[in-house]
Amino acid sequence: MLISMTGFGRATAVCNNSVFEIEIKSINSRYLDIMIKVPQSVSNKDYELRELLKSKFSRGKLSLTVTTKKNSNGNNEISSFDANKLKTYLSIIKEIKKQAKLKDKIKLDHILSNKDLFSSYGEELPEEEFEKLKAAIVKASDDLIKMKKKEGKELEKDLTQRVKKIETKVQEIESITSISLNEHFENYKVKVLQLLNEKSAELFDDRLKFELALLAEKSDISEECVRLKSHLKFFLEIMKKENEPGRKLNFLCQEINREANTISAKSLSLEITHRAIEIKEEVEKIREQIQNVE
Repeated sequence: MLISMTGFGRATAVCNNSVFEIEIKSINSRYLDIMIKVPQSVSNKDYELRELLKSKFSRGKLSLTVTTKKNSNGNNEISSFDANKLKTYLSIIKEIKKQAKLKDKIKLDHILSNKDLFSSYGEELPEEEFEKLKAAIVKASDDLIKMKKKEGKELEKDLTQRVKKIETKVQEIESITSISLNEHFENYKVKVLQLLNEKSAELFDDRLKFELALLAEKSDISEECVRLKSHLKFFLEIMKKENEPGRKLNFLCQEINREANTISAKSLSLEITHRAIEIKEEVEKIREQIQNVE
């Protein structure tokens, strides 16, 4: 089953007089990369939140954002301010005025506009309230997973169609090959005989057949076609059965592309070469899609 690495989840938790709004976003990444932005009241829970997300996700660049505001039952008063920060802030402003030779007065608005000086939610969130927040994060994570699975189904449909296209191209190559080898064998034989007189042709007949047989063997692509079909079959099986198929599917794309390159290099037929190029085009499209698979 395919799961996309992109998605979005949201949830809300009411803790004491505060409302926590949780958003989780996920985009493509080779490994699991977690970024967390939370209010000061839960900043000491960073490790616990990371472990929670690790238990839910294995790949992708995750961004967890938790914002907080007072609900209708709480007050909006500022609970405290940082006196040391205020002194430093005023000292910096005075120094700036001195260096810039400014005469403007420091007003209350200047101080109130600096939100870092004040804290409405500076106290640590009680453990029982933190459990409510964790439950909301789990819910947001589940919403994200649900969205990732939904997008994964669409990816699976698209990839299956592209694999089927490649299978059709391989069948066409096999059909052309059975005719192409005989035609090229006879064409080369006629050209060689035209270069030799009748007596020489009789003397070199066995050698001619041997060389033409070698040429036919070198241009035989039946093994490549067999391997291609095997890779395509395995590709579909992995999509259905593997829990985290992204890396395996990417490796299979490399193998499919390699076989297509070999077919193109060995073939004596332009029609086969064109089919091989079309296969490679589909493989590139598949590769682009796989980058979004977990």
